[in-house]
Amino acid sequence: MQTHDLTTRRMTATARGIGVMCDFYAVRADNATLWDHHGKEYIDFAGGIAVLNTGHRHPRIMAAIAAQLDSFTHTAYQIVPYESYIHLAERINRLAPIDGPGKSAFFTTGAEAVENAIKIARSHTGRSGVIAFTGGFHGRTHMGMALTGKVAPYKASFGTLPGEIYHAPFPSGTEGVSVADTLRSLDFLFKADIGPERVAAIVIEPVQGEGGFNIAPPELMRALRRICDEHGIILIADEIQTAFGRTGKMFAMEHHTVQPDLITIAKSLAGGMPLSGVVGRAEIMDAPAPGGLGGTYAGNPLAIAAAHAVLDVIDEQGLCARSTKLGALLQNRLLQLKNACPYIAEVRGLGSMVALELRDPASGAPSLTA
Repeated sequence: MQTHDLTTRRMTATARGIGVMCDFYAVRADNATLWDHHGKEYIDFAGGIAVLNTGHRHPRIMAAIAAQLDSFTHTAYQIVPYESYIHLAERINRLAPIDGPGKSAFFTTGAEAVENAIKIARSHTGRSGVIAFTGGFHGRTHMGMALTGKVAPYKASFGTLPGEIYHAPFPSGTEGVSVADTLRSLDFLFKADIGPERVAAIVIEPVQGEGGFNIAPPELMRALRRICDEHGIILIADEIQTAFGRTGKMFAMEHHTVQPDLITIAKSLAGGMPLSGVVGRAEIMDAPAPGGLGGTYAGNPLAIAAAHAVLDVIDEQGLCARSTKLGALLQNRLLQLKNACPYIAEVRGLGSMVALELRDPASGAPSLTA
């Protein structure tokens, strides 16, 4: 099969708005390798957009899915429940860096997790305002777009978005934004746009994914925890990309001395199967009435089985420690390159969540031509 024939068919049959990065088509995958129709081999640095922390087709995960296939593939958990969902909630509750009794709810996509975290926070507080940060990415639904701190391509042309969503600048050394600047902006928001008594939640990525792997400074997290405690605001850590070993910890919030109230999870949770969730303090998670949360495919049994295997693999193969080791090797090599390449403005990361930022050394503007 010719690649150009597939591209012609893709352009004819699929919507233009689904942007496609690669000019080849996958036919097989294993661990960190992909193969195309011509047998050409590729190292997969994307991992399905930060989904495959355990690699393509890990044998433990494949076996878990196959075993579940022999039992049943779907009942809709809120119609006919199953033990594996409950067991996964118990495991996630124990692992999440949130003290006290915890509860979880499972969904299908990261955007669903974010939407439901906002629903839970609004139900618990009786408030509607939400604060997010510039550069953050929280999904492609209307609420997800509203929370996302980037217009192109996520918000462009899609019309009116949900109201009472506000943004503060995320700290960035290369952008000249300090933690003090962020906190002043929050103070200004509280004075000019929405009083803190009307804010249900502040949502933040411990390390921004789409925003460029910008790391939330510890002093920012401590300040947000203090603000939330002072005003009864729910602190939501969006760990859809950062969780399950990517930063060298099971959850990126383990790098901080303060805890969130809710955590959103997805991506690497189920090794390529569609599964997401919200985990948090039991009294907050229980705010919505029965029927207020759920979804036809939420907590699909095949994805739940895969998630159990993922947690086993991360633990048994020491993948958090491996993430730290590989991330250190990568950062050290990139720092060596930085000394020789003036276009590398910054190397940053936690664990294996590592990035370098390219800027024109003369103008300081972002550069794609280094």
